[in-house]
Amino acid sequence: MRGLFLGCLGLALAAWVGPAAWGQDVPAASAPAISRITGRIDARQLGLVVNRADPYSVAVGAHYRRVRRLTTEQVLEVDLPIGSQLGIEDFERLRGAIAARFGDNIQALALAWVTPYAVGCNSIVGALALGYDEALCQNSCRPSRPSPLYNTPSGLPWKDHRVRPAMHLAAASVASARALTDRGVRADGSLGRRGASTVRARLLTTDDTARNVRARLYPPPGLLRRPGVLIEVEAAETAARAASQAEGTRGAPVLLLQTGQAQVGSLPRQRWVAGALADHLTSYGGQLDAPGDGQSSAMAWIEGGATASHGSASEPCAHVQKFPHPQLLLGHYLQGATAIEAYWKSVAWPQQSVFIGEPLAAPYAAPYAARAAP
Repeated sequence: MRGLFLGCLGLALAAWVGPAAWGQDVPAASAPAISRITGRIDARQLGLVVNRADPYSVAVGAHYRRVRRLTTEQVLEVDLPIGSQLGIEDFERLRGAIAARFGDNIQALALAWVTPYAVGCNSIVGALALGYDEALCQNSCRPSRPSPLYNTPSGLPWKDHRVRPAMHLAAASVASARALTDRGVRADGSLGRRGASTVRARLLTTDDTARNVRARLYPPPGLLRRPGVLIEVEAAETAARAASQAEGTRGAPVLLLQTGQAQVGSLPRQRWVAGALADHLTSYGGQLDAPGDGQSSAMAWIEGGATASHGSASEPCAHVQKFPHPQLLLGHYLQGATAIEAYWKSVAWPQQSVFIGEPLAAPYAAPYAARAAP
């Protein structure tokens, strides 16, 4: 185990089990260190896409544009079907409209809707970023395209990698989406400074063998260190017990919660800090309107008070590369990355990933001088 000290952040990081070691029978050998980020996306570099056919999208987009102070040039209005799946022709039309509307200054996208979230077995955001992968749908369990954003230090993903990460502004109602947006704004720069709240990262293990595979990637004691951040790896005898560990208002507020189980039960009822991230490793958490097999949707975390989450649009099988890596997610977020960057940089194979939440939330971001557009 080797360490990397990030001086200005006081954040000690070390090696972890990386993608080369993620095969079921491959030992945890050498792995890359968490990249030291070189900047972050800000509101001037975000494009907002609104579906005029969806009243939710119109209302949520208007609120988001207002509170994040986006210009007219940063907004694209389209007309899309509202169902779960977007057809290939409609997807290509959306992709073309995005390419025509946004210039090289736009580094990331906010999609102001819940549905559609998939095109075939791909997530819409995965297909927009990496291109539609039709072959994946013949066997959605196979390895998918690697992401150039995985663990990248870059704060300019479009300029440096020609990839625009995207996130859905998804919630159960317009009122919930407005509250989500407001949490994201409230989070900005709120942590990591003198007098800020102490927060916790809760990493739960369960007896659900398939869904608990990410537990071996939880950080060992002392791996990630920053004043005011408590990392708790908690064992539960059963997934049912893990799902009941809401803890109400006890202890420090929660910044990150990750677990592996099909149903999250009362877990979303945490005392969340603004900007909190939460997700559970399961097959259909990204099916935002009706998850398969009675599984909980990633939307449960948003409704509980988290600010961003992740799920899969189709059956991914237990490839940890298709889910957020705990150490990368937390390591990038603690450096000041936005929620959209921390999530995208933590997933090696995001073709099926559905990212939801307030993309610009950045609780550890320090104010910095405006930089020139790329």
